[in-house]
Amino acid sequence: MDQFGEAQSDKLITPFQRLQNDLAHVIADTAAGQKLPSEPKLAKQLGVSRATLREAMRSFEGQGVIRRRQGVGTFVVGPGQVFETGLEILESIETLAEKMKIDVKMGELVVEKIEANEKYAKKLGVALKTPLVSVSRVILTEERPVAFLIDVLPESVLASEDLKAGFSGSVLDRLIESKNYSLSKSKTIIHAVAASSSIARSLEIQRGDVLLYFEASLYDEEGSVIDYSHSYFLPGYFRFQVMRSIGGTFKL
Repeated sequence: MDQFGEAQSDKLITPFQRLQNDLAHVIADTAAGQKLPSEPKLAKQLGVSRATLREAMRSFEGQGVIRRRQGVGTFVVGPGQVFETGLEILESIETLAEKMKIDVKMGELVVEKIEANEKYAKKLGVALKTPLVSVSRVILTEERPVAFLIDVLPESVLASEDLKAGFSGSVLDRLIESKNYSLSKSKTIIHAVAASSSIARSLEIQRGDVLLYFEASLYDEEGSVIDYSHSYFLPGYFRFQVMRSIGGTFKL
Protein backbone atom coordinates (compact mmCIF):
# COMPACT_ATOMS: atom_id res chain seq x y z
CA MET A 1 0.00 0.00 0.00
CA ASP A 2 2.91 2.40 0.51
CA GLN A 3 3.17 2.74 -3.27
CA PHE A 4 -0.07 4.76 -3.14
CA GLY A 5 1.47 7.18 -0.69
CA GLU A 6 4.24 8.29 -3.01
CA ALA A 7 3.03 11.88 -2.91
CA GLN A 8 5.77 14.24 -3.94
CA SER A 9 6.04 17.59 -2.21
CA ASP A 10 6.03 20.88 -4.07
CA LYS A 11 9.83 20.95 -3.81
CA LEU A 12 10.03 17.84 -5.99
CA ILE A 13 7.71 19.14 -8.69
CA THR A 14 9.62 19.61 -11.94
CA PRO A 15 9.30 22.78 -14.05
CA PHE A 16 7.20 20.81 -16.55
CA GLN A 17 4.84 19.57 -13.84
CA ARG A 18 4.54 23.11 -12.52
CA LEU A 19 3.64 24.20 -16.05
CA GLN A 20 0.88 21.60 -16.08
CA ASN A 21 -0.44 23.00 -12.82
CA ASP A 22 -0.41 26.56 -14.21
CA LEU A 23 -2.09 25.39 -17.40
CA ALA A 24 -4.75 23.60 -15.35
CA HIS A 25 -5.63 26.93 -13.72
CA VAL A 26 -5.91 28.63 -17.12
CA ILE A 27 -8.21 25.88 -18.36
CA ALA A 28 -10.30 25.97 -15.16
CA ASP A 29 -10.78 29.74 -15.60
CA THR A 30 -12.01 29.29 -19.18
CA ALA A 31 -15.66 28.36 -19.73
CA ALA A 32 -16.43 25.14 -21.57
CA GLY A 33 -16.78 25.81 -25.29
CA GLN A 34 -14.49 28.85 -25.15
CA LYS A 35 -11.15 29.02 -26.92
CA LEU A 36 -7.86 29.26 -25.08
CA PRO A 37 -5.41 32.02 -26.03
CA SER A 38 -3.34 31.26 -29.11
CA GLU A 39 -0.26 29.11 -28.59
CA PRO A 40 2.22 32.02 -28.97
CA LYS A 41 0.24 34.16 -26.51
CA LEU A 42 -0.26 31.34 -24.01
CA ALA A 43 3.38 30.25 -24.21
CA LYS A 44 4.48 33.82 -23.48
CA GLN A 45 1.97 34.12 -20.63
CA LEU A 46 3.28 30.94 -19.00
CA GLY A 47 6.93 31.64 -19.77
CA VAL A 48 7.65 28.53 -21.84
CA SER A 49 8.41 27.60 -25.41
CA ARG A 50 5.61 26.60 -27.78
CA ALA A 51 7.04 23.09 -28.03
CA THR A 52 6.96 22.67 -24.25
CA LEU A 53 3.43 24.08 -24.10
CA ARG A 54 2.22 21.61 -26.75
CA GLU A 55 3.68 18.73 -24.73
CA ALA A 56 1.81 19.89 -21.62
CA MET A 57 -1.41 20.34 -23.54
CA ARG A 58 -1.26 16.76 -24.83
CA SER A 59 -1.90 15.49 -21.30
CA PHE A 60 -5.06 17.61 -20.93
CA GLU A 61 -6.22 16.59 -24.38
CA GLY A 62 -5.83 12.96 -23.35
CA GLN A 63 -8.01 13.62 -20.29
CA GLY A 64 -10.75 15.02 -22.51
CA VAL A 65 -10.46 18.48 -20.93
CA ILE A 66 -9.44 20.33 -24.10
CA ARG A 67 -9.79 19.70 -27.83
CA ARG A 68 -7.44 21.07 -30.46
CA ARG A 69 -8.89 21.87 -33.88
CA GLN A 70 -6.38 22.19 -36.68
CA GLY A 71 -6.23 25.75 -37.98
CA VAL A 72 -8.93 26.93 -35.55
CA GLY A 73 -7.49 26.75 -32.05
CA THR A 74 -7.78 24.91 -28.76
CA PHE A 75 -11.13 24.77 -27.01
CA VAL A 76 -12.01 23.85 -23.45
CA VAL A 77 -14.30 20.86 -23.30
CA GLY A 78 -14.27 20.72 -19.53
CA PRO A 79 -15.89 18.11 -17.35
CA GLY A 80 -19.65 18.03 -17.50
CA GLN A 81 -19.86 18.21 -13.73
CA VAL A 82 -17.57 20.04 -11.32
CA PHE A 83 -17.47 19.51 -7.57
CA GLU A 84 -17.36 22.93 -5.97
CA THR A 85 -17.27 23.22 -2.20
CA GLY A 86 -15.81 25.04 0.75
CA LEU A 87 -13.32 23.35 3.01
CA GLU A 88 -14.81 24.55 6.29
CA ILE A 89 -16.91 21.41 6.70
CA LEU A 90 -15.60 17.88 6.19
CA GLU A 91 -17.95 15.85 3.98
CA SER A 92 -17.58 12.73 1.88
CA ILE A 93 -17.70 12.99 -1.90
CA GLU A 94 -20.95 11.00 -1.82
CA THR A 95 -22.58 13.52 0.53
CA LEU A 96 -21.34 16.44 -1.57
CA ALA A 97 -22.51 14.79 -4.79
CA GLU A 98 -25.98 14.24 -3.33
CA LYS A 99 -26.24 17.92 -2.38
CA MET A 100 -25.07 19.04 -5.81
CA LYS A 101 -27.17 16.43 -7.62
CA ILE A 102 -24.10 14.95 -9.29
CA ASP A 103 -24.18 11.27 -10.14
CA VAL A 104 -21.16 9.43 -8.77
CA LYS A 105 -20.34 5.81 -8.29
CA MET A 106 -17.53 3.85 -6.77
CA GLY A 107 -15.04 2.21 -9.06
CA GLU A 108 -12.41 -0.20 -7.81
CA LEU A 109 -12.57 -0.81 -4.05
CA VAL A 110 -9.68 -2.51 -2.26
CA VAL A 111 -9.84 -3.33 1.44
CA GLU A 112 -6.69 -4.78 2.99
CA LYS A 113 -5.53 -5.74 6.44
CA ILE A 114 -2.00 -4.47 7.01
CA GLU A 115 0.38 -3.81 9.89
CA ALA A 116 1.55 -0.38 10.94
CA ASN A 117 4.93 0.54 9.48
CA GLU A 118 6.92 3.50 10.77
CA LYS A 119 4.94 5.99 8.69
CA TYR A 120 1.49 4.80 9.72
CA ALA A 121 2.52 4.22 13.32
CA LYS A 122 3.58 7.87 13.53
CA LYS A 123 0.53 9.22 11.72
CA LEU A 124 -1.94 7.23 13.83
CA GLY A 125 -0.04 7.28 17.10
CA VAL A 126 0.06 3.50 17.39
CA ALA A 127 2.77 0.90 17.92
CA LEU A 128 4.63 -0.72 15.06
CA LYS A 129 2.82 -3.75 13.63
CA THR A 130 -0.54 -2.65 15.05
CA PRO A 131 -3.30 -4.26 12.92
CA LEU A 132 -4.66 -1.68 10.48
CA VAL A 133 -7.27 -1.57 7.73
CA SER A 134 -6.51 0.14 4.44
CA VAL A 135 -9.45 1.17 2.25
CA SER A 136 -8.69 2.51 -1.22
CA ARG A 137 -11.30 3.40 -3.81
CA VAL A 138 -11.83 5.20 -7.09
CA ILE A 139 -14.67 7.69 -7.55
CA LEU A 140 -16.23 8.06 -10.98
CA THR A 141 -18.57 10.60 -12.50
CA GLU A 142 -19.96 10.13 -16.00
CA GLU A 143 -17.87 6.94 -16.16
CA ARG A 144 -14.69 8.99 -15.69
CA PRO A 145 -12.33 8.36 -12.74
CA VAL A 146 -11.96 11.71 -10.98
CA ALA A 147 -10.60 10.88 -7.53
CA PHE A 148 -8.55 8.21 -5.79
CA LEU A 149 -9.01 8.00 -2.02
CA ILE A 150 -7.10 6.02 0.61
CA ASP A 151 -7.99 5.67 4.29
CA VAL A 152 -5.79 3.88 6.82
CA LEU A 153 -7.06 3.32 10.34
CA PRO A 154 -6.72 0.88 13.24
CA GLU A 155 -8.61 -2.37 12.83
CA SER A 156 -10.19 -1.66 16.21
CA VAL A 157 -11.85 1.42 14.69
CA LEU A 158 -13.14 -0.14 11.48
CA ALA A 159 -13.95 -3.76 12.28
CA SER A 160 -14.82 -6.46 9.76
CA GLU A 161 -18.55 -6.12 10.42
CA ASP A 162 -18.31 -2.46 9.40
CA LEU A 163 -17.22 -3.51 5.93
CA LYS A 164 -20.14 -5.78 5.15
CA ALA A 165 -23.34 -5.10 3.19
CA GLY A 166 -24.06 -1.47 2.47
CA PHE A 167 -20.48 -0.22 2.76
CA SER A 168 -20.06 2.43 0.06
CA GLY A 169 -16.32 2.76 0.55
CA SER A 170 -16.68 6.06 2.42
CA VAL A 171 -14.92 5.56 5.74
CA LEU A 172 -16.02 9.00 6.93
CA ASP A 173 -19.70 8.26 6.35
CA ARG A 174 -19.35 4.89 8.08
CA LEU A 175 -17.70 6.47 11.13
CA ILE A 176 -20.43 9.11 11.34
CA GLU A 177 -23.19 6.53 10.99
CA SER A 178 -21.69 4.20 13.59
CA LYS A 179 -21.97 6.81 16.37
CA ASN A 180 -19.24 4.91 18.21
CA TYR A 181 -16.84 7.81 17.87
CA SER A 182 -17.17 11.49 18.69
CA LEU A 183 -15.40 13.11 15.77
CA SER A 184 -14.02 16.56 16.50
CA LYS A 185 -11.82 17.90 13.69
CA SER A 186 -9.71 17.11 10.67
CA LYS A 187 -6.29 18.55 9.94
CA THR A 188 -5.63 18.66 6.20
CA ILE A 189 -2.54 19.57 4.20
CA ILE A 190 -3.20 20.47 0.55
CA HIS A 191 -0.69 20.76 -2.25
CA ALA A 192 0.03 19.72 -5.81
CA VAL A 193 1.71 16.40 -6.57
CA ALA A 194 2.82 14.45 -9.59
CA ALA A 195 0.90 11.22 -10.16
CA SER A 196 2.88 8.08 -9.44
CA SER A 197 2.52 5.11 -11.79
CA SER A 198 -0.02 3.46 -9.48
CA ILE A 199 -2.19 6.55 -9.11
CA ALA A 200 -1.96 7.29 -12.84
CA ARG A 201 -3.27 3.82 -13.67
CA SER A 202 -6.18 4.19 -11.25
CA LEU A 203 -7.18 7.60 -12.63
CA GLU A 204 -6.43 6.74 -16.27
CA ILE A 205 -3.97 9.59 -16.70
CA GLN A 206 -0.29 9.90 -17.51
CA ARG A 207 2.42 9.31 -14.92
CA GLY A 208 3.63 12.70 -13.72
CA ASP A 209 0.36 14.52 -14.38
CA VAL A 210 -0.37 17.09 -11.69
CA LEU A 211 -3.08 16.28 -9.12
CA LEU A 212 -4.55 18.00 -6.09
CA TYR A 213 -3.41 16.10 -3.01
CA PHE A 214 -5.09 16.12 0.41
CA GLU A 215 -3.32 14.53 3.38
CA ALA A 216 -5.69 14.45 6.34
CA SER A 217 -5.81 13.27 9.94
CA LEU A 218 -9.25 12.79 11.53
CA TYR A 219 -9.37 13.32 15.29
CA ASP A 220 -11.82 12.22 17.96
CA GLU A 221 -12.74 14.39 20.96
CA GLU A 222 -9.88 12.88 22.99
CA GLY A 223 -7.41 14.20 20.44
CA SER A 224 -6.50 10.80 19.02
CA VAL A 225 -6.13 10.26 15.27
CA ILE A 226 -8.56 7.55 14.23
CA ASP A 227 -8.19 7.87 10.47
CA TYR A 228 -5.29 8.92 8.26
CA SER A 229 -6.16 9.55 4.63
CA HIS A 230 -4.51 10.70 1.45
CA SER A 231 -6.65 11.66 -1.51
CA TYR A 232 -5.91 12.55 -5.11
CA PHE A 233 -8.23 14.72 -7.23
CA LEU A 234 -8.21 15.63 -10.92
CA PRO A 235 -7.93 19.45 -10.85
CA GLY A 236 -10.44 20.05 -13.63
CA TYR A 237 -13.22 18.26 -11.77
CA PHE A 238 -12.84 19.86 -8.33
CA ARG A 239 -12.92 23.46 -7.20
CA PHE A 240 -12.24 23.99 -3.50
CA GLN A 241 -12.65 27.30 -1.72
CA VAL A 242 -12.07 28.69 1.77
CA MET A 243 -13.93 31.58 3.42
CA ARG A 244 -11.33 33.52 5.42
CA SER A 245 -11.74 36.28 7.98
CA ILE A 246 -9.75 39.51 7.77
CA GLY A 247 -7.95 40.90 10.77
CA GLY A 248 -9.75 38.59 13.18
CA THR A 249 -13.23 39.67 12.06
CA PHE A 250 -15.70 38.01 9.75
CA LYS A 251 -18.46 39.78 7.86
CA LEU A 252 -20.74 38.55 5.13
